Amino acid sequence: VQLQAFGGGLVQAGGSLRVSCAASVHPFSSYTMGWFRQAPGKEREFVAAIRRSGGSTHYADSVKGRFTISRDNAKNTVYLQMNNLKPEDTAIYYCAADMGIILSSIRDARRYAYWGQGTQVTVSS
Repeated sequence: VQLQAFGGGLVQAGGSLRVSCAASVHPFSSYTMGWFRQAPGKEREFVAAIRRSGGSTHYADSVKGRFTISRDNAKNTVYLQMNNLKPEDTAIYYCAADMGIILSSIRDARRYAYWGQGTQVTVSS
């Protein structure tokens, strides 16, 4: 199983960026996909998740209304569109996958079995 995150970069505050994660899990549509982030000196935190088969989406309060998670099951890819970025969004963004995760645990990083290597997002003020 491999998860490959890409699309990070440097952007000014107020700008937009889309990060993607290509997954080799099969069948992709059966996996809940999540995005987490970790800033220097901080613990990894939940950002967003989308349940299997393009189901419900869930967001951290800090990104609600600015970030959108989506998935393309035909391409085995999950996306995180980030708008109105703030300097506090600066972090390494990781994608994660799990087939058996339940709704009450969707924000818990410990419940995800598979992880990508992360992609750096830096927002300058």
